[in-house]
Amino acid sequence: MKKITKEVYLKWYEDMLFWRKFEDKLAAVYIQQKVRGFLHLYNGQEAVLAGSLHAMDLTKDRMITAYRNHVQPIGMGVDPRRVMAELYGKVTGTSRGMGGSMHIFSKEHRFYGGHGIVGGQIPLGTGLAFGDKYFKRDSVTLCYMGDGAVRQGALHESFNLAMLWQLPVVFICENNGYAMGTSVARTAHTTDIWKLGLGYEMPCGPVDGMDPAAVAKEVDKAVERARTGGGPTFLEMKTYRYRGHSMSDAQHYRTKEEVEEYKKIDPITQVKDIIFEKGYATEDEIKDIDQKVKDLVDECEKFAEESDFPPIEQLYDVVYEQENYPFLPHKL
Repeated sequence: MKKITKEVYLKWYEDMLFWRKFEDKLAAVYIQQKVRGFLHLYNGQEAVLAGSLHAMDLTKDRMITAYRNHVQPIGMGVDPRRVMAELYGKVTGTSRGMGGSMHIFSKEHRFYGGHGIVGGQIPLGTGLAFGDKYFKRDSVTLCYMGDGAVRQGALHESFNLAMLWQLPVVFICENNGYAMGTSVARTAHTTDIWKLGLGYEMPCGPVDGMDPAAVAKEVDKAVERARTGGGPTFLEMKTYRYRGHSMSDAQHYRTKEEVEEYKKIDPITQVKDIIFEKGYATEDEIKDIDQKVKDLVDECEKFAEESDFPPIEQLYDVVYEQENYPFLPHKL
């Protein structure tokens, strides 16, 4: 695995803080009705992404996830201004304002969504890995899902084929404790989700999803196994979300005390503590990073606010083009 150095910890701190503040801004503008529809925030789960990115080769590996998908494309290299513009429904967005919160997408940066159907991304991620094996590409697909999605039949069909064909895919369950408002204990006899891999003899196990170093270590093993022909892995990231399932979630299923208890192991705080313990940065240097993050979030908001909404003609450009019907010429 690539060494976890001073520079890595400083990058983790800056990235995770930016992702958190970026989504805090989204929550604020959502209340102002500048962002519409559903809005599912990632607050608390940032270590899963930070650790995963450290283990990936961003020049060729792919990522696909569910609808809690705003910060993953940023981590993969997508311009955060375009991500925020997409949430605003603006033409400068990643999908020209027509995808919205749950459907961020970037083929250029190998981020394949952003899927609103629960578990819908699991067979698609398996298919991406199949394509890589078929065409003999040296790539690995990381396919993420929530703890609610593992109850879908598509997961079991995908696990079966992935093992049968030894596909280069890493399945990652981000278990934040609640499928919307339903705890894992109420949906299955066993709360150890990782054990689902045992039925397929798939390498599997639990991971501390609040520690990016722990995530990086286990994802690195899984990615290496996949890249060298060893087939898929299933990892259960034990994490927690500090906000509701979506912005409309009243969170009656948990107490404020529970949330505060989990905030004691906030991944951003954990990383900052290590930075200070190891002398990787001073208080003033951390303040400089904090200001840099704030300025970038403000820049993203300004870009989204000042961008135009897509023209009505765009509706025709993104459907299909018919050769013998030249009355709706495409411009895209």
